[in-house]
Amino acid sequence: MQIIHSPKDMHSLSKLLRISDRSIGFVPTMGALHEGHISLIKRSKKENDITVVSIYVNPLQFGPDEDLEKYPRQKEKDIEMLSSLEVDTVFIPADGEMYGKNDTVSIYIGATGKKLCGTSRPGHFDGVATVVAKLFNIVMPDRAYFGQKDLQQTVIIKKMVKELNYGIEIMVSPVKRENDGLAMSSRNIYLTEAERKAAPVLYNTLKHGKKLILSESPGNPANIKNELEAMLNAEPFVNIDYVDILDPESLEGVNKIELPIAICLAAAVGKTRLIDNMIIDKES
Repeated sequence: MQIIHSPKDMHSLSKLLRISDRSIGFVPTMGALHEGHISLIKRSKKENDITVVSIYVNPLQFGPDEDLEKYPRQKEKDIEMLSSLEVDTVFIPADGEMYGKNDTVSIYIGATGKKLCGTSRPGHFDGVATVVAKLFNIVMPDRAYFGQKDLQQTVIIKKMVKELNYGIEIMVSPVKRENDGLAMSSRNIYLTEAERKAAPVLYNTLKHGKKLILSESPGNPANIKNELEAMLNAEPFVNIDYVDILDPESLEGVNKIELPIAICLAAAVGKTRLIDNMIIDKES
């Protein structure tokens, strides 16, 4: 396994790989790897000649009162895990390599980045899109792999790839969950024992929403949303950010139940902000 720190060196390697007609699969991460990341890596290895994994905690996507400094970092453990998975290349850009002191260019996502998580995290998705665009330019992948847990992120990345004419396939894999349904996340380690016991209410709420939507008389999306909010509010550790029922491709709100449809939610469990979603279709 090759570990590269310089964007210039990573770009040079990618050019050589493309010249030799070897396909590149790319899994961008912020480290603190878990089974969700591993599932993306394994998929990339099956579908490409070479798999590149990046580890970079991107400062642009953190607000001034968010957890940039305490975001979980476990580089040595991550490297050991990636080695055991026989990843071809790990790109870990050094501090100061991804952004210059006088950089002024960034990507503005627009309205899609201002709803849902973007409402309480202004500028977050502009920061995500900017770093992903830079990583795409450096790694030059054929395919890039993301998890459905960050549904809004996947919609935004697909939009960016389409509108900026990147020749990259965006591959989205299902949410990976713990045995009790909690969506796997690097932030789960912040939860206290009591909060961890309470956290599966997010998934249970999504399952209840699915049951309502697939019932013979699902009713109005607004009424379903109210019932799901009440279910979350019944858990003392939970403080809701949002619950919404949306079109899964555009993230636009809906006035009636038509499949496929997505339930998206975000809530603080204790002090830890968690997100989850479920896409409901006839075959789900």
